[in-house]
Amino acid sequence: KRGFNNKRFATVYIPVNLDSLNQFEDGARVDEAQLREVGLVNGRGDGVKILARGKLEKKLAVCAAAFSASARAAIEEKGGTCEVATRASAAASGK
Repeated sequence: KRGFNNKRFATVYIPVNLDSLNQFEDGARVDEAQLREVGLVNGRGDGVKILARGKLEKKLAVCAAAFSASARAAIEEKGGTCEVATRASAAASGK
């Protein structure tokens, strides 16, 4: 294929499902660093996106680059919070 394409400028998220978050303690704050520590996130990407597959059983404060609408609703339904992290804020905090 010749010519210009936008593939190099695309945003690539690393997906994490809700049922994977159940391994964290109730009331914990979960961010990309902790997801990498337990092995749920590997490789390079522009951040983590939380998807709604599975059932969340714990109240968590989740910090990720993106959330699906149903994942955000499920987290907030359990009393947790969703915080959208940008790459600039992650770099500033030393991650």
